[in-house]
Amino acid sequence: MASFVLLLILLSPPMSLPVAHCNDDSVGFQLKLTHVDAGTSYTKLQLLSRAIARSKARVAALQSVAALAAPVVDPITAARILVTASSGEFLVDLAIGTPPRYYTAIIDTGSDLIWTQCAPCLLCVDQPTPYFNARNSTTYRALPCRSPLCAALSYPACYQKVCVYQYYYGDTASTAGVLANETFTFGGTGTGNSTTKVRAPNVAFGCGSINAGDLASSSGMVGFGRGPLSLVSQLGPSRFSYCLTSYLSPTPSRLYFGVFANLNSTNTSSGTPVQSTPFVLNQALPNMYFLSLKGISLGTKRLPIDPLLFAINDDGTGGVIIDSGTSITWLQQDAYEAVRQGLLSSIPLPATNDTDIGLDTCFPWPPPPNVTVTVPDFVFHFDSANMTVPPENYMVIASTTGYLCLAMAPTGVGTIIGNYQQQNLHILYDVANSFLSFVPSPCNII
Repeated sequence: MASFVLLLILLSPPMSLPVAHCNDDSVGFQLKLTHVDAGTSYTKLQLLSRAIARSKARVAALQSVAALAAPVVDPITAARILVTASSGEFLVDLAIGTPPRYYTAIIDTGSDLIWTQCAPCLLCVDQPTPYFNARNSTTYRALPCRSPLCAALSYPACYQKVCVYQYYYGDTASTAGVLANETFTFGGTGTGNSTTKVRAPNVAFGCGSINAGDLASSSGMVGFGRGPLSLVSQLGPSRFSYCLTSYLSPTPSRLYFGVFANLNSTNTSSGTPVQSTPFVLNQALPNMYFLSLKGISLGTKRLPIDPLLFAINDDGTGGVIIDSGTSITWLQQDAYEAVRQGLLSSIPLPATNDTDIGLDTCFPWPPPPNVTVTVPDFVFHFDSANMTVPPENYMVIASTTGYLCLAMAPTGVGTIIGNYQQQNLHILYDVANSFLSFVPSPCNII
């Protein structure tokens, strides 16, 4: 808190102007998504281990915060702490200001705020580009305290009639600074993004002077959550989609925004129809993408899982979230145990764990010559839709000794469907109409 007080003392904000949203039905662009470990020399095992470690660290932090906070914090606040923004798994290139200054940011469907580190920086972490200097931009305007977007912050504050923000993440990262308007530019960077530049004026973002945490070789974050501060809510039309290539594919994934975010009625290669399921509103966490999960199958066998295990509790905890910023899927403890037992029944091999990669439902691989193993599809049964996850999207071949492992883990804080299970699915978030659509797609060629 002392550092935040220091921020208030040292800030000398420019003149403020009212916020304005684009909300233009013609707004649209497409961008390349780069995995945070892309271009590194890590082996396949190391890449998988790093992704699982990031995911485990996040969930462990959330569980410890819950245990500490529960006796002294009301349930709604505890739930809000429990499922906050992740550190993210994918990066995009964009530009801020006039003239535009390009930088790389983490996209996060689990949070709302758009922010970057700003000069002069009181406390900042390393990043690959210079800190954004608002004095060098002709379009920077700090937001007044009366702004509706200032009121949308979880912890708004006011200093000399300027909106000052604090934003905390579940992995102990944080940012604090001035909430401001600025012109953002998307595409046209020559780095694999769409060739047409889209300039969006008056986008509210955090100009952070006190920041902490791991930015994963980026210079900030772009929130794609459901709240009013997110990019998707500010720009309009409120829809975006992404198609994630295979986890270790050299082909980048893609993000589609606005009018570019459309799914064909069927997948042209397989004829699979697009399926849709409504988002569920969690009053405690309205910015998160909750879904109504009814059950899970392995192949044609429905597992004995009580649907109440996936329900949102009265205090806002529990429920099922789909998230691009979490690597593997985290299943509620009892549901995970049902999946584990189902795999033990389906795969005629002795179960073990793999300490090298940190997964505990594994089988020796390859199987003996006289043993035939057929790994079934994994099916999420949502309200009005079934998401079929093929074996390569939920089982991994891990470690140099050879294990076939379930790329999921148990947790006591609800269920999070991670990006490993979303590979080669084109997934559309229609925020305006409150539903998620998806269809299998070869993401390396769309």
